[in-house]
Amino acid sequence: MAARIGFLACPGTLPASPERRSDAYEHDRQVDALRPALADRGFELVEIDWAAPLDQFEGLALVMLGTAWDYQDRLKEFLTRLEALEARGIAVCNPPQVVRWNARKTYLQDLAERGAATVPTLWLDDASRGDVLSAFDRFGTDRVVVKRQVGAGALGQHSFTRDDPPAAGWTLGHPAMIQPFLPAIAEEGEYSFVFVGGAFSHAILKLPAAGDYRIQSMFGGIDTAIEPAPADLAAAEAVLASLPFDDLLYARIDMIRAGGTLAVMEAELIEPFLYPLEGPGLGTRFAEALEKTLETKVYYQ
Repeated sequence: MAARIGFLACPGTLPASPERRSDAYEHDRQVDALRPALADRGFELVEIDWAAPLDQFEGLALVMLGTAWDYQDRLKEFLTRLEALEARGIAVCNPPQVVRWNARKTYLQDLAERGAATVPTLWLDDASRGDVLSAFDRFGTDRVVVKRQVGAGALGQHSFTRDDPPAAGWTLGHPAMIQPFLPAIAEEGEYSFVFVGGAFSHAILKLPAAGDYRIQSMFGGIDTAIEPAPADLAAAEAVLASLPFDDLLYARIDMIRAGGTLAVMEAELIEPFLYPLEGPGLGTRFAEALEKTLETKVYYQ
């Protein structure tokens, strides 16, 4: 009988769900790349809502976090579920310890302390109009971006200029981070470097639609496979090496050019889209790495 591997998803991404998001086709692409490659090694891929009753996870050897793209609004529940799966002897990739560290973007402070180039950031319990006005002067810029510390996919994100600041009384309503807007996002794009089993797989350049700054597909972003310059790949590998975890099953390092140097925007270790069309060998690499994970049983303590 084939070993069963769970692919954690959510109502916004699961096929046939009436709540499917506009970018749920990315779920389909990822599953379509992984399923045949896993089958070649005797694994059966099972798509499952991460919040489904626990008895539906019986018989799974491992779960990957897949497209659990609503976790940011249910983080405590999500972590509790991952820990419950581990307690049942189901391997979780990437593990709950990694998720707990990576879910709050304050991890970027850890990376900066470890020597990674990062974007200047103002960390706040919440963001107000006054905080945004102060950030213009702090960063010496006429435009800033306000993000949730626990967030994904640019949802709930705002960009303000000196000429068009937040309205009086505005607050983000969440623990926040404010960063200077970097023109490179539209002029050059954001780079994503995909790693599987600690080894480089492929790279993508993402550009926003005209008039926007968000590079996600639901906002019209455009993705292109690239062969990264050796120095750029080395920068991404340095970020990967600076992470406080070894033997991650997968990681996506997102970077942007700042002052001539690639700076890390995100180290995506939870449920990143891995761009299988731009990396046609992804399925095979992933299956090989997953097989080794199950063989060695190396997890994070």
